Amino acid sequence: MKSTYDVGGMTCQGCVNAVTRALTRAVPGAKVAVDLAQGKVSVEGQADDKTVRQAIVDAGYEVKGAA
Repeated sequence: MKSTYDVGGMTCQGCVNAVTRALTRAVPGAKVAVDLAQGKVSVEGQADDKTVRQAIVDAGYEVKGAA
């Protein structure tokens, strides 16, 4: 299953790395793609919505909604 989220607060490659690390820890085996310019994060794997959203928030970013 693939889910995409609008994420606020990402401004640099360090942000991309932080979100990617947080999601791969929360959802082992997930494929994570971050589009910094569009502010979008896609997660493909066995992840429930609540887990993904919480991992993004715990990394310090705002989930604006599902894209």
